[in-house]
Amino acid sequence: MKKLTVLVGVAALCIACPVHAEWAGGPGGTWPKSWPAELDPLRKQAWTWEHSLAGPTIYEIRFADREAFESAWPHLLKLKSQGASITLLRGPDRKLGKPVTAGVRMLTPGRPITPAEAGGLPVRTQTDIELIVDGEIVDLNRIPLPSETPIIDKRFAGGHNRSTGAAVERGI
Repeated sequence: MKKLTVLVGVAALCIACPVHAEWAGGPGGTWPKSWPAELDPLRKQAWTWEHSLAGPTIYEIRFADREAFESAWPHLLKLKSQGASITLLRGPDRKLGKPVTAGVRMLTPGRPITPAEAGGLPVRTQTDIELIVDGEIVDLNRIPLPSETPIIDKRFAGGHNRSTGAAVERGI
């Protein structure tokens, strides 16, 4: 009888306790070999973040040099899924780890998982871009934004959405 009581108590505790998802990450761009070879030199300055439950992976690439960013930008755009968005953030921005002054985050589906494995969390199915804008290294006046891409501008208090790259306000 005591075993049954303990078992019921443990089961009730497990049901009542929320599940916490965790991010794990570290230095190094461990993105797939299928990504453009032109991005390989950036692996040393990148961080890779993986989610413990829902499976998304974030590749965060910091830039300290405008030429390096502008050279990488066309190759990064090739990785964005069709119909996926670009979110503009003001640097420095901190999502995970240390703040990023200027750079890009590639929000990817990560490892394949089923909705059941995700435990009710949404499963990422496309690759979106977060662009951390500082106005010097990442300068919106110097790079093209795809005209048919939804642009979400969160650089200013209250943030606002723009439906296409052509409608986004330029500059900082």
